Amino acid sequence: MLRLLQSIFGFGDTTGGYPEDMVRKAIERAVDGTDPWLRAISGYRKKLRPAVLRAMDHVVTLVDGLPPPLLVNGDSYRNDPRLKVFFLSTAEMRGIFGKDRNLRDFLRGPEAGAEMVTALMFMEKREDRGFGAEMDGDRVMRDVPRITVSFESHRLMDPAPDEDRTRLLLKKRAFDYLIRVALQRISSAKAERKDLERRNALLQAKIEVLRRGGWGFNGNDSSLSEDIGDLEESLRRIESQLSELGGDDRTLETYLNIVIDVLGHPENHLQGGRETLIVDGMGIRRDQASSTAPELTLTTVHDTDGRCRIAQMISLPAEELRGIKG
Repeated sequence: MLRLLQSIFGFGDTTGGYPEDMVRKAIERAVDGTDPWLRAISGYRKKLRPAVLRAMDHVVTLVDGLPPPLLVNGDSYRNDPRLKVFFLSTAEMRGIFGKDRNLRDFLRGPEAGAEMVTALMFMEKREDRGFGAEMDGDRVMRDVPRITVSFESHRLMDPAPDEDRTRLLLKKRAFDYLIRVALQRISSAKAERKDLERRNALLQAKIEVLRRGGWGFNGNDSSLSEDIGDLEESLRRIESQLSELGGDDRTLETYLNIVIDVLGHPENHLQGGRETLIVDGMGIRRDQASSTAPELTLTTVHDTDGRCRIAQMISLPAEELRGIKG
């Protein structure tokens, strides 16, 4: 697996100008991850190539744009305001790391003796509105509106013995995420087509039964023609939808176009950003930075479902890992 990752993403921090063999492997990975039958389409590699290159560029830019890892130990918790915001205490921090499945799996694996472990920490930011007391000079003001910021659902992604390996794994993860989005859309299209075909067959059967006079007591019932007319209109709408999805000879082309659309517009499905946050030692959001409420710049990652997570690369030295190996 590592050899495959290096062959696809082991090209440093630049974009474009990839070796042709690397591009071919990325194309084949996209096909394997969505629908291998796409290989039946003449020229599928040529058609996919621009979209795959666009996705590769986006993934490289996104991952290489992540700030350097934050060293996490007892001293850094005391001195780094980011860790004080991310965790309530060193005990909570170590408890979260100790329960993290990805980290525990790494520490039980062949590289368990690493002196340092680097990973991407994902978190969800939560803001709660409420009221509290504030000092205004010598006066205590009560029932002052305030926003308390906290972080939850911490998860470590792609732990590795060094930063370069972690970034390599993250590029693979981001590229595979885009492939998964395309697969989900293809699966939805297949399910929609199957449902339309089922409804189409059912309506045709109903129309045939009505025409044979299988419903009603009066063969000259005027409502019969109305029923048939309504069913035929529904049938025309379904057949129109099926036509838009493509006939049997166009179905694979439709699926290929889905892959091209997703990989060709990766920013619509996976996007990085920055967010500025000012909070004090109690986690209360402030309007202005101060010695007790520093301004923090956080990295955000938005996915295709509209979810936003805070992303922070961290490095854990061996002494911080001893209590986690269990």
